[in-house]
Amino acid sequence: MTTSTGGGFLLVVTMKLIIQIPCFNEENTLPITLKDLPREVDGFDVVEWCVIDDGSTDKTVEVARSLGVDHIISFKYNNGLARAFMKGIEVCLKAKADVIVNTDADNQYYAGDIPKLVLPVLNGEADMVIGERPIKKIKHFSPFKKILQRIGSFVVKTLSNTDVPDAPSGFRAISRYAAMHLNIFSKYTYTMESIIQAGRKNLKIVSVKIRTNDVTRKSKLVKSTLSYIFKSMVTIIRIFVVYNPFRFFMILSILLFIGGIIPGIRYLILFIYRSESGHIQSLILSAILLIMSVQIGVLAFIGDLNAVNRSIMEDVQYMLRKKNYKDYDSGEDTAKR
Repeated sequence: MTTSTGGGFLLVVTMKLIIQIPCFNEENTLPITLKDLPREVDGFDVVEWCVIDDGSTDKTVEVARSLGVDHIISFKYNNGLARAFMKGIEVCLKAKADVIVNTDADNQYYAGDIPKLVLPVLNGEADMVIGERPIKKIKHFSPFKKILQRIGSFVVKTLSNTDVPDAPSGFRAISRYAAMHLNIFSKYTYTMESIIQAGRKNLKIVSVKIRTNDVTRKSKLVKSTLSYIFKSMVTIIRIFVVYNPFRFFMILSILLFIGGIIPGIRYLILFIYRSESGHIQSLILSAILLIMSVQIGVLAFIGDLNAVNRSIMEDVQYMLRKKNYKDYDSGEDTAKR
């Protein structure tokens, strides 16, 4: 608790931490997770828990209520992890959380590392802190999953200009200021997209090494290796298209242009040095590829304009959130006073 005086008034500032847990049919694992969560963390006067029930058909809500969870939000139907995450962010902001910690209901992450996770935010060193798991030492992670983890982290690093070794990690601490800027489009997962958004907003992101617990259940995101690979690759490509459309489509356009030039040159060489007719197939292929190159090049500029428009809308959304949540003391505004 911080006190200060000004103009004859005593100002009391209470620091609040809310730990949010997206859940889907977690009546068996939720008690294990909640048992390890702290109710006191250095630097905070209040520590609360928030459970986002993503359309569970079991007794997840009843278990959460019986174990003293402060905030419980239920979806009528399953909306996906990303939607549950964003709903939790919204509820935590309304509940005046200064810092939000997100963790999983399967008790994958070691709750004892929460003080270490929030420390960079408390010290003003970061707006978002990502828990870095010991990926190489986690035995239940398949080789494919470890490879995709590296690919996903590389894509996030490229698009966000950040250096996050474990971008898919869901164990993270988020300042109120950073949370106000988040808006996840994906339904499958929020992990990589939230880092990209934060990085492109020039928010400070750091990683801290964290520990993990033993497996309590099979992953609900990974129904099969092939399904996980497919969904992960689609997510990575989609993120690249959404957040850097000009680069994505322009690279594709250039590749098609080069592909169109090669058969076109072949046709010209054969036409000039050989008298017999033919080789019209090379000309047709060249024309098709060059036309596609121009069309996709146009898409690059349209996508870039959409990206600019999205950035403007995100700024508008941030201002509306500040107004709705009566936030006039975060980020840049504090510096101006």
